[in-house]
Amino acid sequence: MSLSRRTAARSVRFLGVTAASAALALSAAGSALACEIGDFSAAAGCDGTKGVITVTDKDASGVPAVVTVFLENNGADLRQVGEQTVEGSSKGTTITFTEDWEPGAVYRIHIKAVKKKKILVDDDIAGNLTTPAEACAPAEETISPSPSTSASESGTPSDTPSTPAGSDSPNPSDSSDDNAAPSASNAPSPAAQESNLAETGASNTGLIAGIAALLVVIGGGAIFFGMRRRGSNGR
Repeated sequence: MSLSRRTAARSVRFLGVTAASAALALSAAGSALACEIGDFSAAAGCDGTKGVITVTDKDASGVPAVVTVFLENNGADLRQVGEQTVEGSSKGTTITFTEDWEPGAVYRIHIKAVKKKKILVDDDIAGNLTTPAEACAPAEETISPSPSTSASESGTPSDTPSTPAGSDSPNPSDSSDDNAAPSASNAPSPAAQESNLAETGASNTGLIAGIAALLVVIGGGAIFFGMRRRGSNGR
């Protein structure tokens, strides 16, 4: 049994539509897996106390791409920070550039992807990259006290000021000697006592001699008158 022309034409038409649909599907799938500039993103952050710039590639096809980072100054490249190659993935592959960036700095990130000598991407990430307004926090520095400072802080100050050498402050032994000197000088010396006794004896000698002479005279007179009286009685 042979097919009619109408049936054959319908079959050919159906096969053509199916082939076209398959081609479109494959084309869409290929486009979805192609490397594009939209697959790349960049960010500035901190790794501890150091600044870093990270670039993430979400190209599911895994086409190798060369990433180059430039520091910008008034729209011109000031210097090249670095260059690395990344192979993307559906989850995203991230590479890191160490950069001590300053707040508000602008960086240009250029992407170039080539597959089988065909350039898929050769462009910059749109809008460039501007770093945050605050820099990474510096490491806390521990200041060790100097020997002189630690010695002064550890030492306990004395409440009584020390007397410097050669000062004129009185010595307790000297003050005691000074106090004892007047009492010793007030006591009369042996020579002074002898002189006082000699003077006292000399001043009393005349009075004693006068009294003795008077007694001698009185006694002599009494004897004289007594003898005379006896002589007159004997007559």
